[in-house]
Amino acid sequence: MARGNNQKLKLLYLSKIFKEKTDDEHYLTMPQIIAELGRYGIDANRKSVYDDIEALNTFGLDIIKERIGPQTFYHCGDREFEIAELKFLVDAIQSSKFITVRKTRELIKKLESLVSIYDAKLLEREVYVAGRIKNMDETIYYAIDAVHTAISEGNMIRFKYFSWNIKGEKEYRHDGMLYEISPWALCWDDENYYMIGFDAENDMLKHYRVDKMTDIEVIDKKRKGTVIFKNQDKAIYTKKRFRMFAGEEQTVTLKCKNYLSNVIVDQFGNDVRMRPVDEEHFTVNVDVAVSYQFFGWLLALGGDAVITKPESVKKDMNELLARSFTE
Repeated sequence: MARGNNQKLKLLYLSKIFKEKTDDEHYLTMPQIIAELGRYGIDANRKSVYDDIEALNTFGLDIIKERIGPQTFYHCGDREFEIAELKFLVDAIQSSKFITVRKTRELIKKLESLVSIYDAKLLEREVYVAGRIKNMDETIYYAIDAVHTAISEGNMIRFKYFSWNIKGEKEYRHDGMLYEISPWALCWDDENYYMIGFDAENDMLKHYRVDKMTDIEVIDKKRKGTVIFKNQDKAIYTKKRFRMFAGEEQTVTLKCKNYLSNVIVDQFGNDVRMRPVDEEHFTVNVDVAVSYQFFGWLLALGGDAVITKPESVKKDMNELLARSFTE
């Protein structure tokens, strides 16, 4: 590159040097700054660099000047993200089974570019989560993008939906029939993405695992189900469903030991009303989509939370227990 063109890029390279080579613990002197510019084929003198630093500060880059003894040092101060915030994002990416291993590395590499080369090393961390399985198929990113596009444009989508069979192969629902659904929202539950959409054929809201949707396309049909979706609180919709399993929505009364109050709030929110019944127990009414997943959640509490109402749900629970422990 010709010297004149290099000079035109001087401010950009100077910004790059400060962002990559300095932070609150690492500084550069003026001779070092000039030497770094020289690596990019840029000739510079002190006066021009002083002017450039002033221009970068005016633009919004926080270049801090600090005198220590006989020397003056410069470093980049405030950034868009603090290192603690980036560590949190890295941990979230590492922990998510929805993000593939390759995409995990790519995203973390991009996050590292937001800090100095020294702080970037602090982001090279592994978070180990028991039972975590990383997604192996990156087509989910394009599926999510297609759903977002359809939602923003107010159109329907068409797709195929599958399950895994006992051979570990994709088995398409309804013999590979194309679904046509009006997408209204994306939600995250139990480390999986779900699309909440309106099924006009059955006149109801349904949800679909995005990683099990294939051949997705946005179609030139306007979405339906506006009234139904607007009358449905998305947070309540997901809260009622355990691992997003469907079931008849009912109000269930639970009798729980007092120590389970935190568990109840974590699952149903802090707006539930827990009523003491004696020194060791309380009751609470919760709205749930009654499913085997709900019963499984109760069983995991070791009998310290039991269903008291309604009788039909108690009966279903007892029948499940009887089947579970007999051949």
